Amino acid sequence: MDADPSFESLPIPLNRDLFMRNMLREVASSLDKALGPEGASHFIGGVGERTGEHLNIYYRAALGTTRLTRAEVAQSLVDLKRRIQGDFYIVEETDQKIVLGNRACPFGSKVKGQPALCMMTSSVFGTIAAQNLGYGKVALDRTIAQGHPECRVTVYLKKTVESDAAPGREYGA
Repeated sequence: MDADPSFESLPIPLNRDLFMRNMLREVASSLDKALGPEGASHFIGGVGERTGEHLNIYYRAALGTTRLTRAEVAQSLVDLKRRIQGDFYIVEETDQKIVLGNRACPFGSKVKGQPALCMMTSSVFGTIAAQNLGYGKVALDRTIAQGHPECRVTVYLKKTVESDAAPGREYGA
């Protein structure tokens, strides 16, 4: 029996994107309950590292290179978030770090209260930085998930006194 076409006009807020964001929020929440906040962050971070590896391959191939420059890493981080409806921008870029701001989370309102989901950003950014520049440490200085109006993310590209003092997660090549 075919689906009743009258159901298509029901005012139900459901599409693939919303379904996936809801599902990810519930996965993060379930991991938090089962493993605790640190365990959930670690698990999601592992998924983010593998995702970062794949995205890095895409950017290298598209740019026809075996290693991205610092400027290409910075632009890739902004671009990949744009493609998934984030609104990241470069605040500062030096040889030691890339500081990014973000006005819109790709997870939308579903990220609120789920800081473990921010480990996707940390791991993807850190993996891409490390695989191209040899080192990456990501500090999630402020996040929408924590209730801030915008995110501020620092990607350290070298071990320095500042990077050593910053809370965050390190990624190696």
